[in-house]
Amino acid sequence: MSAATRPRDALFDVGEAAPNLPVCDHYCGVEARMRKSLALQSELGPVFDVTLDCEDGAAIGNEAEHAHCVAELALSPLNRHGRVGARVHPVDHPSFLPDLDTLIGRAGDKLAYLMVPKARSLADVQRSCERIDQVAAAHALHRPIPVHALIETHGALRDVQAIAAHPRIESLSFGLMDFVSAHRGAIDAVGMSASGQFSHPLVVRAKLEIAAACHAFGKTPSHCVVTEFRNATALTAAARKARNELGFTRMWSIHPDQVRPIVAAFAPDPAEVDTAIEIITAAQAADWAPIRHRDTLHDRASYRYFWHVIERAHRTGAAQAAEIGRVWFATGST
Repeated sequence: MSAATRPRDALFDVGEAAPNLPVCDHYCGVEARMRKSLALQSELGPVFDVTLDCEDGAAIGNEAEHAHCVAELALSPLNRHGRVGARVHPVDHPSFLPDLDTLIGRAGDKLAYLMVPKARSLADVQRSCERIDQVAAAHALHRPIPVHALIETHGALRDVQAIAAHPRIESLSFGLMDFVSAHRGAIDAVGMSASGQFSHPLVVRAKLEIAAACHAFGKTPSHCVVTEFRNATALTAAARKARNELGFTRMWSIHPDQVRPIVAAFAPDPAEVDTAIEIITAAQAADWAPIRHRDTLHDRASYRYFWHVIERAHRTGAAQAAEIGRVWFATGST
């Protein structure tokens, strides 16, 4: 099989396919919880990312020490799968550049991404990316560190299309709590709840604009938190709404108990995965020409859809993941 016939190569132009990120992004900032989260990732595998938090995790006055702790954990054997990132302070915070210097200087080769919070505009995102790249160059880091950004201000939402188009951005997340607070009480507190965040028009509008911008530019939209972390039913319902109704392909977790329900909710239906495997296998055998499958015609447009199903099954550790991995995701075969 030539490289040109592999699904990603055959179905997408260079740079067209979105990053193949895990469906869950787990945030933690206290050292004991960071270690617990990394241990859980070691157990479950790279079906979720761990974001070590320098912004909300550090006590005031202890920012430098906390950044060193985050760097040490990223360098430690607990980072088994290479899917550990870090959230830094906002670009105009005094700790932003020290965060970068510590994290990139000590653990730049091990960081899967850096999350930049509280951008007020495209200009803030541009400045953040420039500073990240400058610090990386100063430390002779020879790879660009992917940048994720939080959309949680009016200005960032206004510029969301341009932010998603920025070449250094890999993923955009919605910051629910700060976004609601920025409305100065105009959005009731229920807008931050598991149910209200899917019914208030201003909140839903923000989510839709973020998801649409990400899909337009091949980036990954990441859904916000559900703070009722003990309510597994509410969390699962929220995750399914985020995926099925709003177009998000990734979601935040803020408690270890949320990881498994989020991954399960974002996993495709097993029957659809079986269908996708059959269709992509037949399409590949036909060199991507149109085929008939169960009396339905398929061509490259539907192939692309079913390939996304296969990728999601692989990312979530679905029952067919081992078979899928051997066929299409082994080293050199994607």
